[in-house]
Amino acid sequence: MRLIRMFLATALTLSAVTAHADGKDVARLTQLLEKSQTLSGRFSQMTLDGGGTQLQEAQGSMILQRPGQFNWHTDPPQEQLMVSDGKKVTLWDPDLQQVTIKTLDQRLTQTPALLLSGDVSKISESFDITSKEAGGVVDFVLKPKTKDSLFDNLRLSFRNGLINDMQLVDNVGQRTNILFTGVKANEPVPAGKFQFQIPKGADVIQE
Repeated sequence: MRLIRMFLATALTLSAVTAHADGKDVARLTQLLEKSQTLSGRFSQMTLDGGGTQLQEAQGSMILQRPGQFNWHTDPPQEQLMVSDGKKVTLWDPDLQQVTIKTLDQRLTQTPALLLSGDVSKISESFDITSKEAGGVVDFVLKPKTKDSLFDNLRLSFRNGLINDMQLVDNVGQRTNILFTGVKANEPVPAGKFQFQIPKGADVIQE
């Protein structure tokens, strides 16, 4: 499975968390997420199987803007582009000359991208949340409350108030680690960044 599809539709696992959401943890995470109305930066992404063997690795760039808009571009040689205008998600695969368009599922448990760009006012309804802090880094572990989530556990780490990395785990123990670098918050976003023009001759799949 291609890396960008995994970011959209799967997750990386942590050890199971059984604690219930603490009101202070929820409030703090909500505050950290909401204070960044836009985010931009680079990312590096690595996927490991349940035994720790590396499956895939990629780098790229991302731009996100509330509510629910994002532009997630994976660099060649595994180039792909995922764009959301807040209502629909478009996935462009230049190798296949294929465009896949689907309705954006607004549930926070259905795509980690929405945790960084979506409406987080109901985050406590979707997850049990615990946190810990050390040396300027705050880690939040989120465990979905519903069984239809695409991931079992998700960790969000913030350094000096900005997202630093994410780790997701699925129900077979496959982990995806995403490290963000050069992150900037609340800067203007170029017009049209969350729109995608379908290339001439591309195959289009509507889901």
